[in-house]
Amino acid sequence: MENFFIRTIINGFALYAAVYLVPGVIPQDPNPIAWVWLALIFGLVNALLKPFLKLLTCGLIFLTLGLFTLLINTGMFYLTSWIGSFFGMGLQIDNFLSAFVAALIVSVISYLASMVIKDETKHKPRRKED
Repeated sequence: MENFFIRTIINGFALYAAVYLVPGVIPQDPNPIAWVWLALIFGLVNALLKPFLKLLTCGLIFLTLGLFTLLINTGMFYLTSWIGSFFGMGLQIDNFLSAFVAALIVSVISYLASMVIKDETKHKPRRKED
């Protein structure tokens, strides 16, 4: 459960960084609480739909040497924005390129942060069991 909260915080910062860096992505609500909710939506969308989409498109992923996953990530970013808009905290995305670059930024930040977290838990001493 602790890992879920850490990943949600990472996703929130990654989404914020993507919106800050990509000019074509504008938040509906700049409130920090909205970022947390948007990160939760993003995490749920990725956890529930992304594995299914990867399974359906594994042939395309194989043929493109994994580059098709970038399009899947873009779709997940669009879907997060769309779902968030129902709650007043979505993202206004101007065009496909903006969504693609933003999804790429979110993916890179999430990946790098996950690597740091995995490294920290590797070196964490285990408790002795009696």
